[in-house]
Amino acid sequence: MLAAVGRRSVGFVGTFGQLGYFLADLLRAVPDVRTWGRQVFPMMRRIGVDSLRIALFIAAFTGIVLALLASYTITGTVPLYYVGTLVGKTIMMELGPVLVGLALAGRVGANIAAELGTMRVTEQVDALETLAYDPHAYLVLPRVIAGTVMFPIVVAFAMAMGIFMGWLAATTLLPLTTAQYMYGLRLYYVPFDVQFGLIKAASFGFVITMIGCFLGLNTRGGAEGVGDATTRTVVYSAEMILVLDAFWALTLLRPS
Repeated sequence: MLAAVGRRSVGFVGTFGQLGYFLADLLRAVPDVRTWGRQVFPMMRRIGVDSLRIALFIAAFTGIVLALLASYTITGTVPLYYVGTLVGKTIMMELGPVLVGLALAGRVGANIAAELGTMRVTEQVDALETLAYDPHAYLVLPRVIAGTVMFPIVVAFAMAMGIFMGWLAATTLLPLTTAQYMYGLRLYYVPFDVQFGLIKAASFGFVITMIGCFLGLNTRGGAEGVGDATTRTVVYSAEMILVLDAFWALTLLRPS
């Protein structure tokens, strides 16, 4: 048992060492704009535009459920227009970024890990190095930049969809008018609500793409290794999303 604990400890420390080298190589690749610059916009389309459908789908039903849950919770206690307040605050500050982030951890993170892992085990990454291409500039940096930039944009659309569907549910399924819903939506709104959600979304995009690239490029063991890297990417990304969610709440929402 002690031997197993020792192996796990050594493996844990070794992973941090690999991550340090990975980040150093990534920073060294930043000046190579001619290599990664051509790859950024195709990656932005793949990571951002192609993810809009699932993000809007999640946000739409989240908005509907939040409106109904809010009305159920406040019935007989506070005015019904607080449905707009609860839907807006929850979508913008919490459920919009987190639910979309968790969904994209599966779609984007798993895709990156599988793609780069396959390239590693089939020696395509080695071929790039032979052709004098830096894999971190050609493969990693475009994905990290695209994820960091496009996740807030996708989440912004998801926020709008969630609030819209909350309004639709409130005005069709509840005794609430558009004016009442909008009054509740504006009641405690401050611009920081949106900024807070977008900051979280950017950090989620950065972490998800970083984890996918790191585990993908360090894949070993053929098809089984690719599957393992993909699974670990989704699990680690989901865990980091929840950790960052708590971190930003403690950092940005703590009373002064």
